[in-house]
Amino acid sequence: MASNHHTDEVFTQKRKPKNPIKFNLQLNEEQKQAKALIVENPVVVLKGMAGSGKTLVAVQAALDMLFSREVEKIVITRPTVAKEELGFLPGDLKEKMDPWLAPIYHNLYMLYGKDKVDKELEYGNIEIVPFAFMRGRTFVNSFVIVDEAQNVTHDQMETVLGRLGKGSKMVVCGDTSQIDLKVKKESGFSFLTRIEEQVKGFKIITLKANHRHEIVAPVLKVYEHYRD
Repeated sequence: MASNHHTDEVFTQKRKPKNPIKFNLQLNEEQKQAKALIVENPVVVLKGMAGSGKTLVAVQAALDMLFSREVEKIVITRPTVAKEELGFLPGDLKEKMDPWLAPIYHNLYMLYGKDKVDKELEYGNIEIVPFAFMRGRTFVNSFVIVDEAQNVTHDQMETVLGRLGKGSKMVVCGDTSQIDLKVKKESGFSFLTRIEEQVKGFKIITLKANHRHEIVAPVLKVYEHYRD
C-alpha cells in the first residue's frame, strides 16, 4: 500500500489553541511591526545591523504559527561561508554544521525552552537544513527562514525563493555590512529591493534598534563609515 505522506500533501488544519502562545522573550514595538508584516505577507525580508533581532523575530513568528497550527513545519537554513571547506573539517555532517547552526538553536531555546523545542525537532516539525540541501525541495504549509542571507549568491537566492510551496511563508534575514563572500558583489541580498518594487506580497523592513551592549551600535557605525 502506498504511503499517504509526501512533500506536497494537503495540510489538514487542526483546531487552533484558544490562548495566545506565551514566549520567554517579548518583542519590542518595531519587532512587533515586523512580525505583523510577516503574518500579512508570503515573503518578508528582515534587514538590520548585528544585534537588531532579525533572526529572533523570524523564529518567534515561526514558532507562533507552528504552535497555533497555521503551518505544519518550520524549516531554517543558513549558508556556510568559511576559510576551511566543510569536507576538511572533522566529524560527520551534523558535527561539521553545528558551529554555523548554533545561533539558530540559541534563538529557539531562548524563546520557548529546550525541552519543548527538542521535542519538535525530534518529531521533524522543526527542521534545520544546510543551505546546500535546499535545492530540489518544495516547502508546502511551511514557515521557511533563510538566515545570514547576505552570504547567499544571486543564483542561490533565486533558487531558494523558488522552493516556496502553497500555504507557506518565507522570511529572509540579512545585513549587507556582514557579507563574507570572497566576491562581495555576488551577494543576492541587495537585489531583493527590486523584487519588492514589482511583486505584491514581497515586503522588506529594516530593524534599527540594537539589543546588544550599547557600545555595539556606535562601534559598527565607525566601521560602516570607513568601509564606505
